[in-house]
Amino acid sequence: MSTTAAVLPTATTPAAKAATTKRYVRKPGLALATTDLARSMWEFGAYACTWPAMATVPVSGDSQPVLVLPGFGTSDLLTSPLRATLTQLGYPTYGWRLGMNIGPTARILDGMRGKLERVYQRRGQPVSLVGWSLGGIFARELARERPEMVRQVITLGSPFRMETHDQSRAKAAFNLFSGQHAQSLQTPLEVDTAPLTMPSTAFYSKLDGVVAWQVCREKPSELSESIEVLTSHLGFGHNPAAVWGVADRLAMPEGELSPFNPPFWLRSAFPHRR
Repeated sequence: MSTTAAVLPTATTPAAKAATTKRYVRKPGLALATTDLARSMWEFGAYACTWPAMATVPVSGDSQPVLVLPGFGTSDLLTSPLRATLTQLGYPTYGWRLGMNIGPTARILDGMRGKLERVYQRRGQPVSLVGWSLGGIFARELARERPEMVRQVITLGSPFRMETHDQSRAKAAFNLFSGQHAQSLQTPLEVDTAPLTMPSTAFYSKLDGVVAWQVCREKPSELSESIEVLTSHLGFGHNPAAVWGVADRLAMPEGELSPFNPPFWLRSAFPHRR
């Protein structure tokens, strides 16, 4: 039997769809969209210059495994700076090894599930999931499917509360691969879905040039938070502040969500935390 069912969130009630139209937000403007790549390249240079400072970030004492899922149109290559930093800090860190993320194909849906199960069995402890953009949407659904295998979920510019595909500038490119998708990514997302049962942190940026930042935020609770960081969309995986934020959240004790307090030298990069 196929295992691709129930992997992506769906909204089935008219009331749920109507509720999302009350606060419609639009995709990023052209100024942000056309400069996102250039800004991400500058951020990579900043990451290279400040990388030694990452050695001072808090580290979890139990060496939890971390699985990093790339965004749409990207692969493990773009997440390699983030994974290299986490590995240097002592975390067993894994890429998904499924090539380019082209959306919910049968190979990707089954491959992610299999990867999580293998890492969990190999390490013998719950896995922290870090998902970038579409990878974060996948990560949250994996956490709902296999809660016993997931320690926490961290999303980076992931529009998991997207109301319509028009809130992303990746819509046209995403539709090019729709014929290969085993399941449609229906909107609005996560309207009728239950909250995650493990700690979750949603990093978002008002400088995001690909997706509307408003739909990348988590509903605050004892186990969930949203943290604004100044970064481009393509820079989430190597922006110094974003990488620090991910590492800081991984250092929390299992099952806990402690207040986020960035170091003084990065405090201005986090305008809003809750």
